[in-house]
Amino acid sequence: MSLIKRCVAEGIGTGILVYFGAGAAAVTLMIAHGTKPETAFNIGIGALGGLGDWLAIGMVFAIVIAASIYVLGRVSGCHINPAVTIALWAGKKFPSSEVVPYCLSQFIGATVGSLLFAATAGMDAVLIGGLGATAPFPGITYGQAILAEAIGTFLLMFVIMGVAVDERAPPGFAGLVIGLTVGGIITATGNIAGASLNPARTFGPYLLDLVLGGSNLWGFFPIYVIGPVAGAVAAVFVYGYLNSDS
Repeated sequence: MSLIKRCVAEGIGTGILVYFGAGAAAVTLMIAHGTKPETAFNIGIGALGGLGDWLAIGMVFAIVIAASIYVLGRVSGCHINPAVTIALWAGKKFPSSEVVPYCLSQFIGATVGSLLFAATAGMDAVLIGGLGATAPFPGITYGQAILAEAIGTFLLMFVIMGVAVDERAPPGFAGLVIGLTVGGIITATGNIAGASLNPARTFGPYLLDLVLGGSNLWGFFPIYVIGPVAGAVAAVFVYGYLNSDS
């Protein structure tokens, strides 16, 4: 498969991730707008409050990630995440010459996905929903947010290594397992720093929020680069160590 086709696949997959996944987060905020949660830490509505909302958001991510892997995995590997691409490269499982094209495609796809969501949902999606942009929640420090993102992405990459990269993995389950893992991570840690786990997933909403007159959250962007990349790279090396013969 040509590099151009693989990059197009990465862009499409990341765009789908942002449109539906980050879009679900934006819709949650739009629905909750005007309500008064018990604390600033709780963005949620309904009987289960914030946790129920994070479960719903997590399941949207789970479904679209699983679907994308089954459709696009055979084309590009469906990284749809610069942290995954960089970690695979660090573990010598991805060529150096393709890291930049893959990452650029993912950032572009995320931006287009966010733009399309803004176009379909309107300005409330920007001004109220923030296009699903991630940021630390009240009481969460910069360091805690980085740690949460690193831990979450460590688990994600650890699972990817076990069910998708390892040649001993049983075929056919990668999409389902990876998708559900992301859904679980988001449900558990979303209310800490948004559970981005992905620099591109944060980049798209940040850029479109800024361009369209929404919030300027770029001061938080290093959280969603340092945490996910560090966590993903660590997972590759830990997995390799645990599965080495020595």
